[in-house]
Amino acid sequence: MAADRHVPGGGVPDRSTLAAASSHAVEIKHSRFLAQAAPAASAQAALAFVEAVSAADATHNCWAYRIGDHYRSSDDGEPAGTAGRPILAAIDGQGLDGAVVVVTRWYGGIKLGAGGLIRAYGGAAAECLRRAERVQLIVLAELEVHAGFDDLGHVHAALGALAAEKLEERFDVGGAVLRLRLPADRVDALKTLLRDATRDRVRFGQP
Repeated sequence: MAADRHVPGGGVPDRSTLAAASSHAVEIKHSRFLAQAAPAASAQAALAFVEAVSAADATHNCWAYRIGDHYRSSDDGEPAGTAGRPILAAIDGQGLDGAVVVVTRWYGGIKLGAGGLIRAYGGAAAECLRRAERVQLIVLAELEVHAGFDDLGHVHAALGALAAEKLEERFDVGGAVLRLRLPADRVDALKTLLRDATRDRVRFGQP
């Protein structure tokens, strides 16, 4: 695994995405299938990849993408449900997020039938993804911390201890309001640390 990639809070924890583009080619009953996959941070990026790699001389360019709760798929002229959905199922089956896969088919003269198409498209996509290098997605959360002037030292010390990023710091007569971003699974630990360090004088809110 090469690195970690951050996604905003509300993403799906314990999922991964692709570190780079990947491809896999296979021939099934004289039809050639080329699966190509890439990371995609947005629907626009996913559709741009689809357009970029779709082959004009191919019989079908079928595709699917998953970005958080948003997903789309296309059978591109194949019988409904035999191409796009199996590709999406391959993405979901491997726990991937922020990923797009295009499977291009050059028809070889032998019909595969619905079951054969599902296996061909889903299998090509799954093998392409299986071979790809991945990075873990880290879900980030944001929160506000309200602290008095005497407690700011404790707050700043906690930020470093829990890898929290300070996005904004405002001051008023009562102290400071800090807007923070950190891995979602460390939010409770940060709150506990600050409450203990300041004898429960800090307050928390949502940005």
